[in-house]
Amino acid sequence: MKIIGTGLSGLVGSYVVQFLSPSFTFENLSLETGVDITNRHDIQWHIASSDASWVFHFAAKTNVDEAEQEIDLGEESSTWKVNVLGTRHIVEACRKYRKKLLYLSTDFVFPGGKKVFTERHKPSPIGWYAMTKYMGEKEVRMLGKNALIVRISFPYGALCGSRPDFVQRMIQVLKQGKTLSAPVDQIFVPTHLQTIAEGIRLLVERNSFGVYHVVGPSAISAYEAAQSVAKVFGYSFSLVQKTSAQEFYKGRAPRAFQLLISNAKITKLGFQAISFEEGLKTIKKEIV
Repeated sequence: MKIIGTGLSGLVGSYVVQFLSPSFTFENLSLETGVDITNRHDIQWHIASSDASWVFHFAAKTNVDEAEQEIDLGEESSTWKVNVLGTRHIVEACRKYRKKLLYLSTDFVFPGGKKVFTERHKPSPIGWYAMTKYMGEKEVRMLGKNALIVRISFPYGALCGSRPDFVQRMIQVLKQGKTLSAPVDQIFVPTHLQTIAEGIRLLVERNSFGVYHVVGPSAISAYEAAQSVAKVFGYSFSLVQKTSAQEFYKGRAPRAFQLLISNAKITKLGFQAISFEEGLKTIKKEIV
């Protein structure tokens, strides 16, 4: 299957390309390959020239704290231009040239709390990054049955290439023998990149549409995650210190501290996500 996509050299995209090749062949549209998705003519020309039936739209401005610094710029911000305007251009091209679109979104579209969020819950984003991703979802929904929105949560498992994921950052700190502070009250669903890639393969091969949460099987605290990393990679538990989310994120962009997101919908299709401990063990084997 031929795929034309944006952001295929990023954290998630590079893994998806590696994992799904050679069953899927990819053409990457990114600044690295000379394509600017905020340029309407540029992106439309490339999509029109491709015989791929699916467009994977992974490109986004994802730095939550940097995005928040642009909030007063509104639609003039680079975050809006990439996450919303760029998405609008891709949607227009998909509609015009009859392509199916897979849009990679985020659990950050939800406000957090004790509720477990499913695909049926209405998003209520906190912060500028989350708002622009939700606005991107709205653009994509206009494609109807040609639109597939995949929400992910705290991806990890990359060993090279783009910026380090949260597990890599934890390992880097522990490896240096430094104290790793992790909030006991930040709850999230870590998701191995293999889970994301396999979920995407399943949904695309089934010509699925609508919204799916392709995330790990369970939620844990950041402190529990740090302890698991220390355990699997053989570092002293004494290096892992408790802190609060309020203290850890002091002075940074607002965000949900408890994000429980369910993958029950895709699980009903026979999909099985990788647990966090299993994912860590997979990384350790790959490193060795």
